[in-house]
Amino acid sequence: MPAPYPYGETVVRLRRGPSPGRDPRGQPLPGPLTETPVRGCVVAPRAELPQVGGDQQQDRDTVIVGFTVYAPPRTDVQTTDRFRIRGAVYEVTGEPGDWSRSPFTGTRGPVQFAADRVTG
Repeated sequence: MPAPYPYGETVVRLRRGPSPGRDPRGQPLPGPLTETPVRGCVVAPRAELPQVGGDQQQDRDTVIVGFTVYAPPRTDVQTTDRFRIRGAVYEVTGEPGDWSRSPFTGTRGPVQFAADRVTG
């Protein structure tokens, strides 16, 4: 079934616009924040397996490090975007991947990206 997925989640893209100028110290001021809902996304936990026998394993099998999000076709996602997912804010990690068009059905595939939790 092509995206948007009828039982998918809505995530909110948080994107800053261009800087309106500089502060008295010459640092760029943050641009205006635009919030854009993206409906019909699949949000899947992304796990990292610790090294077997390593220091981080200590009675754990996996560690959840963020989400993999499958957004509807042609969703505009940039590496500088943040997303509000399930009430928390996440940064886009790496390049978003566009699955493009299926050679079998001709339908457009999702835009996939990794989202990691913003702390501090």
